[in-house]
Parts: sequence; C-alpha cells; structure tokens
Amino acid sequence: MLIFALAVRKVFLNMLLSALKKLTSKTKTTMDDKLVEAVDPPGKLLMIVIALYFVFRVLLINVSGDSFGGHIIRTLFIFTLFWMIYRAAGIIAHLFEGLAKKTETDLDEMLLPFINKGIKVIVVIVGITVIAKEWRYDLGALLTGLGLGGLAFALAAQETLANMFGGMTIMLDKPFSVGDWILTPDVEGIVEDIGFRSTRIRTFAQALVTVPNSTLAKTAVTNWSKMGKRRINFNLRIKYQTTAEKMNKLLEKIREMLENHAEIHQQTIFVFFDKFGDNGYELFFNFFTKTTAAQRFFEVKEDINLKIM
Repeated sequence: MLIFALAVRKVFLNMLLSALKKLTSKTKTTMDDKLVEAVDPPGKLLMIVIALYFVFRVLLINVSGDSFGGHIIRTLFIFTLFWMIYRAAGIIAHLFEGLAKKTETDLDEMLLPFINKGIKVIVVIVGITVIAKEWRYDLGALLTGLGLGGLAFALAAQETLANMFGGMTIMLDKPFSVGDWILTPDVEGIVEDIGFRSTRIRTFAQALVTVPNSTLAKTAVTNWSKMGKRRINFNLRIKYQTTAEKMNKLLEKIREMLENHAEIHQQTIFVFFDKFGDNGYELFFNFFTKTTAAQRFFEVKEDINLKIM
C-alpha cells in the first residue's frame, strides 16, 4: 500500500499542482504562486503520512489514543503542518516587502530580514513544543535539567544576542543605510548589506569586509554620504618679496572669485593672511563645496586651484 501511495502521490500531486499553477498564473498577484510552491514538498510528505496511516491499520497496529503508532502518525502530521507554515513564512515576508516599498522610510525595508527570520524561529519553537506535548514531554523539565549546560549555552549565545541588538540599534538610530559611504576606525567603504548578525562593507579596493553589528553599534562611524557640503582647507605660501599692496590685491581677487563661484557654498568663506612662515608669508583658506560627490568635489577643487594660479 505504501508503494501504491507513492505512485499515487507522484501522479495525483503533479496533476493537482499543475492545475493550481495554471490557475494562479492567471491572477495579477504572485502571492498565490508562492503559496503553491510552499505547500508542494509538505503536500508530498502528507500523502506518505496518509498512506502510512492506512498501512498501520492494515497491519493491525493501533493508531489511536496513547499508542506508539498513534504518536508516530500524529507527530508526522504535526511536522508536515508546521513545515508548511514555515515555508509559507516567506510569503508573509514578501507581503511586508510590498508594503515597505510604498512607504517613504527605508527602516521597514531594513527590518524585513529580522521579520522573516523571527517568524520562522517562532514557527519552529511552537512546532517543537506541540510535538513535545504529543509525546507527553515537559519542555520545562528539560530546560531545568539542562542546568549548567543551559548556562553554558546562554554564555555562548551572548555574542550572538549582542550582534542582534546591535543590528536593531543600527536600524533604529540609522547612523547609515545600505549604499552609504562610511568610515570606522577599522574600515572605510560602501555599505552593501545590514544583516541579522553583521554588516557587509565593500572597500574601495573592492574587498568585502564583514563587521559584527555589536562592534559597529559601539564605535564611532563617520557617514560621508550624509555631508551637506564638503570642506576645502589648506595653506598657501607666498614669497617674502611680495609687497603689502600685491598681497591685498591677491586676497581681494581670491575672495571675489570664491564668492562668485557657482560651486562654492557662500555661508563660510575664510581667506586670510595667516602668519609669517619660515620661508614666506602663509595664507589660510577654508571654504566648502556645494557638492559632496567625490569626483565632482575634486573637479571643483582643481578649478579653484587653477583660478588661484
């Protein structure tokens, strides 16, 4: 009978799934397509469990009450059910993803991996609990019996929990987002992914650096992508043979050039005769470009230098 059930399972389920896929392909949403894919493997297992039930009945194996055969059949049914729910958890995450794209903030999109994994963890825990109750087993007694083993596990999991809370801190405080250019004491580059345990950063040498979230949450992070303007700061040495009249004219012309430059932020422009240096007069320059993009910044800086020349 079990062999017959396997043959029926292959033919019947293939026909059923083929019909369902044709039906769902006609709808506008992809949720039903994903649901059919999710129930496919558990559905095949369910057919085997049903066949096993009838095999037990034919062999006069008791499958009712507290019998061993009954526990086996019900455990397999419970496992199949929660396996189906576990696979369907991805559909719930997909639904949240669609809603997240309609919002202006990217916080909910960053939380999607946590939601997806959180739902799956809950399903697994509930499934284990239900199966344990089926076998009349007290999980509380098991956890109590673990004793020092449980303590050792908790200590081992401390770093993982620290990284999880670090990830939550990053997502709530938002010191940076995916795509931002950041600098830490250990690494500089573009954020590629903010995960459940760690953050991946692509350096400018194209190396991929994985940093634990707990480390990022407690270190200083400079987010260059959040700059509203970009600073240019330097000293320029002028030979001592330069007269005061020429110096005044030079400073006046440079200030006028910067004040009329379309790419220079007008709020803060410092151009001053700063001090008498060892080998000449020293001028002090401090101003900001409107652009923060690296290539455009250097183009503007080059243009300023040429105009000063």
